Amino acid sequence: MAPPSSLVFTVRRCKPELVAPAKPTPHEFKQLSDIDDQEGLRFQIPVISFYKYDPSMQGRDPVKVIREALAQTLVFYYPFAGRLREGPGRKLVVECTGEGMIFIEADADVTLEQFGDALQPPFPCWEELLFDVPGSGGVLNCPLLLIQVTRLKCGGFILALRLNHTMSDAASLVQFMMAVGEMARGAHTPSILPVWQRHLLNARDPPRVTCEHREYDEIADTKGTIIPLDDMAHRSFFFGPTEISALRRFMPRHLSQCSTFELLTACLWRCRTIAIQPDLDEEVRIICIVNARPKFDPPLPTGYYGNAFAFPVAVTTAGKLCENPLGYALELVKKAKNDVTEEYMRSLADLMVIRARPHFTVVRSYLVSDVTRAGFGEVDFGWGMPAYGGPAKGGVGAIPGVASFYIPFKNGLGEDGIVIPICLPALAMERFAKELDGLLKDQPVTNENSKFIVSSL
Repeated sequence: MAPPSSLVFTVRRCKPELVAPAKPTPHEFKQLSDIDDQEGLRFQIPVISFYKYDPSMQGRDPVKVIREALAQTLVFYYPFAGRLREGPGRKLVVECTGEGMIFIEADADVTLEQFGDALQPPFPCWEELLFDVPGSGGVLNCPLLLIQVTRLKCGGFILALRLNHTMSDAASLVQFMMAVGEMARGAHTPSILPVWQRHLLNARDPPRVTCEHREYDEIADTKGTIIPLDDMAHRSFFFGPTEISALRRFMPRHLSQCSTFELLTACLWRCRTIAIQPDLDEEVRIICIVNARPKFDPPLPTGYYGNAFAFPVAVTTAGKLCENPLGYALELVKKAKNDVTEEYMRSLADLMVIRARPHFTVVRSYLVSDVTRAGFGEVDFGWGMPAYGGPAKGGVGAIPGVASFYIPFKNGLGEDGIVIPICLPALAMERFAKELDGLLKDQPVTNENSKFIVSSL
């Protein structure tokens, strides 16, 4: 069951404060990598975790525990307490000023139970749970991290945070939060020490682009197909064992061993394209976030907390995508994922320097990021694992409405699966839901008004 959208509650917030490292830290300038400071990562990424009341923690205040643990952890992760500056060639540098990150203490007149069994995006009263402190949301010269801890009536609490994405990816953010959890539980040093070494993902000298990077094609949006931001609908869709096996029925034998990520990505890309109704001859794109950490030899050092992923893309026309069987989309997704190698990452860093750090192409693009293994659900501050931990909503990014996350989730029946928040204009969302439902029930949608002749796959 989705959370009741009618749920309304009041959040009383204290004045935002700066939490600085608990001890003096070096004042120095640290360059980000040439992967970190690309235009497509210059935004704030929101994450939220819900924690249940734990009787064994009676008398301990989560606000005080987490605030102190943050100050201790920032001694090790002191660049997070600094501010970003931009140098020549749009190069981003952290000035480690020790000013600190924003922390907000809050209380809400609601219990965890009132959110319903299934905690999933979009969350009611989201803006109240992560207050956008005026003047704090910029990429440059602003705090890099904002955390709000909201106590609930039941004794549980919600931790919501916002991170400047140029600093870290999901795996790196979880590494930092795990360290905060360890400090909150009494450790004096994080079990994994942070490693900066951003030069490891810098461009070569001289830079040379050796791979194809169509995700950075420059395309004019001649037909206005970047999604409008007004009248956007947010919905989450659950894929458990039943839904996955229903989709696998459409796979030809030679693709039957495909991963769940590949299957879901092919399916969502096709359904979403049908829903937004581009012209048949228009190019459409799927961009997959691929973790590049395993691709390096020697590997990136343990504790590296920068961005270490790529945005490989598959490109086809709307007509081919929607008129071909689902296996066609899946083959394209598989190929895009396999494009990412160490050489691809070197070539990507070189492209960033040569082309002044462009944004990936958003025209007729859909971006998917699998955070099922990122570990947001394993961060423990002493109250145990969260009932939900992960991205706060779909559609975030420098260009809203383009991205979806795959989030690990247990539904009301106790089934483990993946929940995917989707963000689309309201009418397109109706078409998307209908198309997906038709696939899951093996009843192809026929719609006289549709531009597409939708095959039964």
